[in-house]
Amino acid sequence: MAKPQKRYVCQACGSVASKWAGQCADCGDWNTLVEDAGGVVTPFQARHNLQSGGRAIQLSGLNSDIALPERMATGIAELDRALGGGFVEGSATLIGGDPGIGKSTLLLQAAAKIATRGLSVAYVSGEEAADQVRLRARRLGLGNAPVQLAAATSVRDILTTLGEGAPPALLVIDSIQTMHSDLIEGAPGTVSQVRASAGELIRFAKERGTALVLVGHVTKDGSIAGPRVLEHMVDTVLAFEGERSHQYRILRAVKNRFGGTDEIGVFAMESEGLSEVSNPSSLFLTQRDESVTGTIVFPALEGTRPVLVEVQALTVRLASGATPRRAVVGWDSARLSMVLAVLEARCGLSFSSCEVYLNIAGGYRVQDPAADLAVAAALVSALAERPMPADAVAFGEIALSGEVRPVAHGALRCREAGKLGFARALAPVTQAKDKGGLEIAGFRTLGAFVDHLLGR
Repeated sequence: MAKPQKRYVCQACGSVASKWAGQCADCGDWNTLVEDAGGVVTPFQARHNLQSGGRAIQLSGLNSDIALPERMATGIAELDRALGGGFVEGSATLIGGDPGIGKSTLLLQAAAKIATRGLSVAYVSGEEAADQVRLRARRLGLGNAPVQLAAATSVRDILTTLGEGAPPALLVIDSIQTMHSDLIEGAPGTVSQVRASAGELIRFAKERGTALVLVGHVTKDGSIAGPRVLEHMVDTVLAFEGERSHQYRILRAVKNRFGGTDEIGVFAMESEGLSEVSNPSSLFLTQRDESVTGTIVFPALEGTRPVLVEVQALTVRLASGATPRRAVVGWDSARLSMVLAVLEARCGLSFSSCEVYLNIAGGYRVQDPAADLAVAAALVSALAERPMPADAVAFGEIALSGEVRPVAHGALRCREAGKLGFARALAPVTQAKDKGGLEIAGFRTLGAFVDHLLGR
């Protein structure tokens, strides 16, 4: 345990003694030694001084010229979009998702496309045998791709094998929770094993210039299993989202040191594997042959890509005294409570005796604050039982004062809606000029918007 160091300083000459004495040994004055509080000294500090003995490192200026990192395109446009252009040489990427979501399928497809271009690719599976991976590749039509397969869990064996020849351009580890390092005691999957195994693999990738991809398990709440430090060790973290009951899958960048985190890749699960979806709006819009109350289309924005989704609302009147329920799927429940409160306080609409259900069609999850106005339109339509125009979209942010605030990229949202046959947009009044080919109905306050919907 660290103990404070006691020392005695002479007030006359400044000499230091380890114990008190009546007379200073240096100057001879009497009663001048006074105890002085020294720093805490540990056994390590007593033996080591880190201010010397190391090698000098080279410092460079912030304005020094540096070349952009080389990108290795995967041949899958949606994956390259999420990565920011492709894998970077010497980078480490962590991809996580629910079991059966398609992580291994996507990586096997990317590895096959890269290998067919003449680059060396190694795929190491700790969960499946090499024959199982080979059978899945044949089922996906990738049986002739020159991908080197291996089934191993020992990090020492993997690095020894890869170090014998030229390093591969891409190394896929499926999954990091199955890897084992003999330098650390413990079973595979423990915190220490995951951290140590990932550290050794990342060091190999940085030293040899290999693009490393680690597959990670997820917990029940959807976060990547293992220590949180694992996400700090890698350069890119990708989250593969979607419900197995739905056809679509969304690849979202949570962290990216070589690009932005506002882009997504959209895939559809088919019998031949994951296929790219160039028009994601077609997945989230339903065909409405007749007018239905409580539905409105919202042009969401994911990075630079607009995605049209359908917002659905349902209100059910309850008997007096019953506690109403609020259920939300695909949106923030706290934001729904805020929109309901503004509708009651600023517009005079009463939802206190109604159960409110809100759903984003197709299982899509909206995080864009511009969805406030579309949610308000769906709620008013459901409460008043007045259907919304089938050719209209709505977007805008609602303030607690009842003001309809402008949002980013209004023209881009309108252009995407116009491509899919929509003719008008309900938007903030300050964005009436962002037509994008649509007829814009602008509103300054939520009260004016509600009056327009109810025909007041």
